[in-house]
Amino acid sequence: MIILGIDPGYAITGYGVLEHVGNKFRIIAFGDISTAKEIPFSNRLLTIYNEINKLIITHHVDAVAVEELFFNTNTKTAIKVGHGRGIALLCGALNEKKVFEYTPLQVKQAVCGYGRADKKQVQQMVKVLLNLSEVPKPDDVADALAIAICHAHSYNERFDKGI
Repeated sequence: MIILGIDPGYAITGYGVLEHVGNKFRIIAFGDISTAKEIPFSNRLLTIYNEINKLIITHHVDAVAVEELFFNTNTKTAIKVGHGRGIALLCGALNEKKVFEYTPLQVKQAVCGYGRADKKQVQQMVKVLLNLSEVPKPDDVADALAIAICHAHSYNERFDKGI
């Protein structure tokens, strides 16, 4: 199964494309989609849409896994991030891919075995699980890879077949 993990945003959207077979991972691609603050917001969203769409098509993605929105105080930022998240969900749906959503707690539990793990612990586990020489940067990229790993560990084909 080829999984596209997305850490949504509007300034930086992290992505990670992994192949998961049995209990092994193969990294296909990872990076970020960055948009400049000088660009109109609608055009930033269009850039995110075009790039995610390109990733889905280019890498023959089977599933799209997106982190659910979590915020503490800044509602304005949360709403803008929500727009970026909506773009990721839309891309998956328009490409007729299965779209899955995971909370930060679920991602931490799946990657670290502990739902209250801190960001550094998650990043280190991503590095170890994917046999990387260093933690991917920026943080959004490591988070996107963690989301893809979470999906690989959480997804059960029996649900697909209605068992």
